[in-house]
Amino acid sequence: MEEKMKKTILICLFALTFAYAKDSVEFNYADENTQRKNPTAQNFILSYNNVLENVRTSVVNISTRKTITSGRAYGNPFNDRQERMPQGTSGSGVIISKNGYIVTNNHVVAGADEIKVSIAGDKKEYKAKLIGTDAKSDVAIIKIEGKDLNAVTFLNSDKVKVGDVVFALGNPFGVGETITQGIVSATGRSGIGIVEYEDFIQTDASINPGNSGGALINSAGHLIGINSAIISRTGGNVGIGLAIPSNMVTSIATQLIDKGKYTRAYLGVGISDVNEDMSSFYDNNYGGLIISIEDNSPAAKAGLKRGDLIISINGKEVESASGLKNIVGSFQPSRVVNIKFLRDKKVDIVNVKLGSLDNQVASGTLSYKGMNITALPAELQRLLRINANIGGGVLVDDVEINSEAHTSGIMKDDIVVQIEDTEINSIDDFKLTTSTQQKKRVYIFRRGNIFAIVL
Repeated sequence: MEEKMKKTILICLFALTFAYAKDSVEFNYADENTQRKNPTAQNFILSYNNVLENVRTSVVNISTRKTITSGRAYGNPFNDRQERMPQGTSGSGVIISKNGYIVTNNHVVAGADEIKVSIAGDKKEYKAKLIGTDAKSDVAIIKIEGKDLNAVTFLNSDKVKVGDVVFALGNPFGVGETITQGIVSATGRSGIGIVEYEDFIQTDASINPGNSGGALINSAGHLIGINSAIISRTGGNVGIGLAIPSNMVTSIATQLIDKGKYTRAYLGVGISDVNEDMSSFYDNNYGGLIISIEDNSPAAKAGLKRGDLIISINGKEVESASGLKNIVGSFQPSRVVNIKFLRDKKVDIVNVKLGSLDNQVASGTLSYKGMNITALPAELQRLLRINANIGGGVLVDDVEINSEAHTSGIMKDDIVVQIEDTEINSIDDFKLTTSTQQKKRVYIFRRGNIFAIVL
């Protein structure tokens, strides 16, 4: 009986071995001879002090003073009284030239009446001049009077890799010079909705309010980005920090310093991403899919068509619609670029002379007292008619810093609904009612309320 049981067990074991033979797995094991290095050994301290010491005086603290307009006049369309109060904010910046040019975020200095700069180890406080801003990328340039300042060294941000060790330098919460460490978590982050042109480097190095405009540097002490924003439900750091890549910064900074503003090139196409199903029509390629083309645009003149998939520009690969937008936006108007695209599964190449985005925008807008006026989008007009019983208006698309409109309290995204006794339903209405030089009551709709401003 016992012998019979042993035989049965052996048969079962054999059967099980045979049954699982086809699913056997060979595991990869690390080399057992791998050695450990003790970073706390005597006379050995793991440190980046030498790198950070060299770059810390390239990062500055920025304090601003601005005058804000209170909302006491909300709800009363005939009350043009407003209370104006001073407000202080702080942020960071990075010295990019020995003679005092500093890059920071637009939101750090936007609307500032006064900008002051302090440098680590320097007791002097410098008064800064605003050179230029680009709200669409959140980049701004200011300048202080100085000599032989410690200008940061830039790295080509296309060379940045996920996993690179990085340090965030800045002035969080206004406590003073602070350095935090992390890694590059991702590159090419876009579609977040913080600014119009997004190509962020993501990091888990702690970035908090006040770090804005500060430096993101690698372990060699080279600048790879300008800290710009965090993603957080609470407003505090949760390990998702975003920095504007150095290549975008240098491109924008050059124009801001030379011309005081940044003008982007214009292709004239509506674009979208290619999903997995759609990519089969394009030999599994990804890029910027053209879904519409504007009349008389550079794209139309070059012969591009709806359905073309742009896969590279001047040899730089296009991975998405936002990537295409960023690449085109990095060029200056009138630049001739080489565009490679797929049409009917065939690769073609065309040279395109890019236009000016400013000229394109200006064709449907009006500038007045430092504010840019554009027609109200149809959907927004419909919502105003339903929810606020307002039948028309024009949109304030942008407001120039320190302009008369800005000083009077007009803000981007305000809606002008009436000037004196005339209801405004179009840009032509606005142009007609502002044709004289006298001061006028301008009625603004903002966040569900109407109030008056004198211009």
